[in-house]
Amino acid sequence: MEIHDYRAHDGLGLATLIREGEVSREEVFDAACAMIEVGNPVLGAVVRTRFEQARGEGRVVDPAAPFAGVPTLTKDLLMAIGGEPLAFGSAAMADWRAPEDASLVTRLRQAGLAILGQTATPELGLMGITEPRAFPHPVNPWRHECSPGGSSGGAAAAVAAGLVPLAMAGDGGGSIRIPASHCGLFGLKPSRGRVPLGPMFGEVWQGAVVEHALTRSVRDSAALLDAINGMDAGSPWPLPREPGFLAALACPPPPLRVAMSLGEPLGAALGTRLDPEVRRAVEQAAHRLEGLGHHVEWADPPVEGGALADSYLTLYLGHLAADLAWIGEQTGVPVGRLDIEPATRAIGRLGRCLPARDYELAKRHWNVVARAMADFHRRYDLLLMPVAATPAPRRGELYPSAARERLMALLAIPGASRLAMRAGLLKRLAADSLRMTPFTQLANLTGQPAMSLPLHVTPEGLPVGVQVVGPMGDERRLLALAAQLEADSGWGRHLPRPIG
Repeated sequence: MEIHDYRAHDGLGLATLIREGEVSREEVFDAACAMIEVGNPVLGAVVRTRFEQARGEGRVVDPAAPFAGVPTLTKDLLMAIGGEPLAFGSAAMADWRAPEDASLVTRLRQAGLAILGQTATPELGLMGITEPRAFPHPVNPWRHECSPGGSSGGAAAAVAAGLVPLAMAGDGGGSIRIPASHCGLFGLKPSRGRVPLGPMFGEVWQGAVVEHALTRSVRDSAALLDAINGMDAGSPWPLPREPGFLAALACPPPPLRVAMSLGEPLGAALGTRLDPEVRRAVEQAAHRLEGLGHHVEWADPPVEGGALADSYLTLYLGHLAADLAWIGEQTGVPVGRLDIEPATRAIGRLGRCLPARDYELAKRHWNVVARAMADFHRRYDLLLMPVAATPAPRRGELYPSAARERLMALLAIPGASRLAMRAGLLKRLAADSLRMTPFTQLANLTGQPAMSLPLHVTPEGLPVGVQVVGPMGDERRLLALAAQLEADSGWGRHLPRPIG
């Protein structure tokens, strides 16, 4: 199979070619491996490969599976493959091996997908960029000096460059939608609990984290959700497997009431400034929706961004402290001696000083916001707003500076972490870490489904996604709208130039 033919198809397209005998599973497999071997030295998207293991696993795939023979990549975070490395983007976990397959990995195999390797993520998935010290930093295929975003930056770079037609990703505060926006891809964050995280985890970040994929086509995302959704044994979220996500694309949605916002209530408290190209992307999407018969009007979400950011970062601190303790248990290395980045260590120390009262109050605020959004969706079917404040930033631009890392290192002084918390360091952290991406955490806290649509490209040639948020559990309507916009805009015609 020629490389240009391989890149021309989405996942379901490749599966159809294999099923109809136009190409063999081995030809597709070899094309994907060749793409990774040629492209990854430039991209830095894939941190490890498993070609031979995947080749063997492919021999027992059900040929009737929806993605039989289709190559994919999993993320180096949470998506465990039994007996194989999973580093969570950290040197501290470089030698750790997962005891068993994650439930999601089991379902990927049942769907017929060939898992060729793992993609880059920032350390413990903590940033909206992908620049881990322990692994290569992926480039944005549209412009190599720019970031693909994070934390699923490796997955986004791999799909945008055509290494694989779809790659698995996770989203705890925008980590599917931000890379989708920066790399010109479709990225759906499903509703809370829709995709299982077991058996190693029940919920991550109090349910804020949901796993799914980055894709070039809407139909790949929908068909994959058909295959992987539904609770596993012991899940804290009683959501049985549901069919019909791919079938929902067959009928365009009826006229919808769409609220359009530039996200001022979310970004104002953090000092966010919207790039003109982002504003243009949202406005053009609104005009496109109106042209398709939907009713669009200006309406901001009923949320105060400062309180939302404080609530999100409070839970983030507490969970990081717990995650570092878990890593210490798994590796046998005391937390204070773990080989982790200065920013990770500093934030972990802040988390250890977090009072249980503040943690619980922050979690209660999630309920307040979720109820407000449920009321909002009684008036509006969907919410249209930005994904990020700018197109893709330059690589290194958003990583903590050396001066900031030296300041964080001072938290090692006894008592310094508590003093920092009392001095309002949490609000500074919120502003520094979320200023460029204050629009995506809302759906993680409320549990709502949300998606990034690749509807705009700047004059400089960088993609800009727009975000659409739906009511809890309403992925079918989001996917139907996405398919309608995909057909209207023809975004599937666009990919960055081939590498090599």
